Amino acid sequence: MTGRPRRRLRRLRRRVTRSLASLLAVAALGPLAACSASDGGPSGGPTKDDGAPRPGTLRVLASSELSDMKPLLDQARKATGITVRPTWTGTLDAVELLGSGKADGAYDAVWLSSNDYLRLHPDAARRITSETPLMASPVALGVRPAAVQRLGWKPSDVTWSQVHRAVAEGRLTYGMTDPARSNSGFSALVSVASGLSGAQSALTDADVRGASGKLKEFFAGQRLTSGSSGWLATAYARRGTVDALINYESVLLSLNRDRRTGLTVIRPRDGVVTADYPLSTLSAAAPEAKDSVRALTAYFRTPAVQRQLTRQTFRRPVVPSVRPAAPLAAEARRELPFPGSRSVADGLLHSYENKLRRPSRTVYVLDTSGSMQGERLRQLKAALTGLTGDFREREEVTLLPFGSSVKQVRTHTVDPADPQRGLAAIKADTAALTASGETAIYSSLRSAYEHLGNGTKSAFTSVVLMTDGENTAGATADGFASYYRSLPAARQNTPVFPVVFGDSDRGELDRIAALTGGRVFDATKDQGPGSLDGAFEEIRGYQ
Repeated sequence: MTGRPRRRLRRLRRRVTRSLASLLAVAALGPLAACSASDGGPSGGPTKDDGAPRPGTLRVLASSELSDMKPLLDQARKATGITVRPTWTGTLDAVELLGSGKADGAYDAVWLSSNDYLRLHPDAARRITSETPLMASPVALGVRPAAVQRLGWKPSDVTWSQVHRAVAEGRLTYGMTDPARSNSGFSALVSVASGLSGAQSALTDADVRGASGKLKEFFAGQRLTSGSSGWLATAYARRGTVDALINYESVLLSLNRDRRTGLTVIRPRDGVVTADYPLSTLSAAAPEAKDSVRALTAYFRTPAVQRQLTRQTFRRPVVPSVRPAAPLAAEARRELPFPGSRSVADGLLHSYENKLRRPSRTVYVLDTSGSMQGERLRQLKAALTGLTGDFREREEVTLLPFGSSVKQVRTHTVDPADPQRGLAAIKADTAALTASGETAIYSSLRSAYEHLGNGTKSAFTSVVLMTDGENTAGATADGFASYYRSLPAARQNTPVFPVVFGDSDRGELDRIAALTGGRVFDATKDQGPGSLDGAFEEIRGYQ
C-alpha cells in the first residue's frame, strides 16, 4: 500500500477512536441519548440508552443509507418485540471500528450495504459469525430522458463501454458519491473499473492499470461529488445541467418517487456490483442478542415483509417467491467481480482520488477575528494541520483568513511530483494564523468567489466557511445575495459549506448554504477538541 492510503487509514482509525472515546466518556457521566424517531432511530419517541446490552434490544452498527428502514424497523419491533438501536455510519468507518476490536461489547450486530469490503479486512471479518442478506440493490445509472433520447440509447442494452464512449466524447456528464466515504460510491467505482477493464474474475492491480486511460476519460465527465446520496440529488436537481447520477438502483428509483427527478434507470448490460445488505452477528455478542438477530432476519425474510420492503424501498427481495416492485426491471445482470484483496481495493481508491477524478479547488474562508483568540484558534490550527494528510494530489487549497476584512489569500497546489512541498506550505500558513478584528463574513465570501473566478470547469470547486460568530463588518447578507445572483450560472455552481462553530449564528449559515447550494456542517455536536476536525473531514466527501 502506498503512503497516502496508509495515512488515510490512520486518520480513519483516529477518527473512529475519538468517536468511541467520546461515546464512552458521555456514558460514564450519565445516560446517553439514543436514536429516536426524530434523530435517526426507529422508536416511537425520544428514549434514553446508556449503550449497555438489554434484553430485547439489538445494538446495530448500520450503514447510514439504511436510515430509510426506520418505519420497517418500528414494525419489526411491534411484531417481534425486538428494538433495534442503530448507530448510523459509513461502511469504511464501520469496517475500521470492527477491525480495531473497539466494536466488541458496544454492538451486537453490523448491517452494511455489503460485506465485500469487510471481507478484505481479516481482523474485521473474523469478528462476525453469521451474515444473512435481507434485500438487494445493484449499482445503476439514472439518466435524464432527454439525454437518453439524444444518445439514441435503448436502456436495456446499454453497456459501461457505451457510457464511457458518451462521456469521452463530451456527450454525457454525471454525479457520483465519494468512494472513500460512501459504499454506493465505492461500489460504483468497482462497477466502472470492472466493466471497462473487462475483468473476468476479481479485479487485480493489472486490470486497474490496463484500464487507467479509459477510467481517466470516464471520470473526467463527473461533475458532482458528495458524501451523501441526498445532497447529491439536491445538487443534481439544482444545477439542471448534469445528465445522470450513478448510485444504487433503489436510491435512483426513490429519487424519482420522492423528488420527481424523472430519471431513466439503467443497469448496464455487461454487469454491476450489487449490495445485498446482510445483517451480521458479531462474535462478541451475547447469546440473547444472537437469538434476536436470528429472529429479526427470519421476520424480514418472510414473504409479506419482503413484499412491503420492495414496495417501500425499491430494493429487490431475496426470497425467490416474492416479485420485485413494479419499477424494478426483471432482466438478469451479470454480477461484476469485487477486488480480491485489500491492496487492490485501497489501490483503486488511491488511484481514483489522486489520478482519475477531477482535482479539487477549495477556498477555506477562516474566521480569525478577535473572538477566535485562544482555544478556538488552537482548535482551528489543529484541525487544518491534521487535514493536510487528506489533501489529494493535484488539489488546489486556498487559505483566506479574515477579521474586519480579508487578511491575506494564500494558494497552494499539491503537486504530484513533490506533494510534501505544498502540504508543508499549507501547514506553515496555518501556523501563522492570528486572531484580531471584527467578523466580515459576507465580504470575505465575495473575495472567495472572486478568487475562484471563471476557472471552475476542470475541477470540483467549493468554499468552506468557518466562523464562530455572526457578521459584524463589511457587506450585508442582502448585499452578498445580490452579488451571488449576479454571477454567471457556471460560477453559481460553487457551493459554500459553512461550519457551525463556537457562537456562530446557525440561521445565518443555513441561509448561506441554501443560497449557494451547499450544506451546513456542525462542529458543536460533541463540543470536544476534535469537533472541528471531524467537521472538516466530513466536508472532504463533498470536495
